[in-house]
Amino acid sequence: MQIDVKNLYKSYENTVIFKDLSCSFTAGAIHCIMGESGKGKTTLLRILMGLVKADSGQVEGLKNKRIRAVFQEDRLLEENTVLDNIMFVIPNNNVIPNKNVMKHNNVMEHNIDKVREKVRVACEEVGLAGNENKPVKELSGGMKRRVAILRAFLSDFDVLLLDEPLKGLDLENKQRVVRFMKSVLEQKDNEHIVIMVTHDMEDVKLVEGSVCLL
Repeated sequence: MQIDVKNLYKSYENTVIFKDLSCSFTAGAIHCIMGESGKGKTTLLRILMGLVKADSGQVEGLKNKRIRAVFQEDRLLEENTVLDNIMFVIPNNNVIPNKNVMKHNNVMEHNIDKVREKVRVACEEVGLAGNENKPVKELSGGMKRRVAILRAFLSDFDVLLLDEPLKGLDLENKQRVVRFMKSVLEQKDNEHIVIMVTHDMEDVKLVEGSVCLL
């Protein structure tokens, strides 16, 4: 699997963001997009997501691909718990049945319990143990960031687009999160593409990423 960006041009009003941009992103690696502010790192991600249209050029390799993202903002459901935020995107669990339905469906109840356990283990791996049933609004900024990362990585995806996912985390929590990220990606047998925007070369080293400089 590969994404090819060919001769991309994008401007806003009279400001050229990038001109004749071409690059490729292959499966099985974490690609780290770097560059000075204003060079179009987030804009490129938004074009890959389909949220922004390029003025010219094309992107190949995204047709029928399941794209998930971690934005610069956490974009969580603040009133809902950590567990609900993550379970909402886990495959085959988009609709969480109410307790009355579950009482009459042991198979469904068993599956929900398995998903809950999966989320509990993931929370423990990134230092969020014991917070699964807390409303997101009660969490710190770094904790919310980790929930946003868990939500993306536990979803079903072909392409992951991460906009400064480690920003605001201390080194210990960065290391926890990166270990979790790598474990998930290894389970998918490298059949995925991960593109991560970062300003920090230390983050690139931490994820063992390849650099795409804009």
